[in-house]
Amino acid sequence: MFRTSDIVLIAVMLSAAAFTYKTKHDAQAMMNRVEALATQIQIEKDRIDVLKADWSLLTQPARLQKLAETYEGELGLKPVEPQQITGQAALGGIPMRPPTLESLIVESAKELIVPDPLMTGGVGR
Repeated sequence: MFRTSDIVLIAVMLSAAAFTYKTKHDAQAMMNRVEALATQIQIEKDRIDVLKADWSLLTQPARLQKLAETYEGELGLKPVEPQQITGQAALGGIPMRPPTLESLIVESAKELIVPDPLMTGGVGR
């Protein structure tokens, strides 16, 4: 009635159907995970927007000025003097940047360069 090739083909067809079902199920699970992550990302973006709005309210200059005046005695706050901003300090008071490896190499290369004793001019001089 059934030949061996029929049984083999039926087995191959059943295994292909099972593989297709498993692949579809795995893809759907991954899609659900992606949708959940997208929802979570949107919730976090909304939270960030709320935090930015709170920050802008908390850092309003008028509010900070009132707080500074209220707690001036406790915190020892003083107004900024103009010379603090313009910088009466001399440039010598600013520390020099520490040398980098690149700057040391360039400086040593400059000492090795010997100027060409033969000076040439442009055409028509």
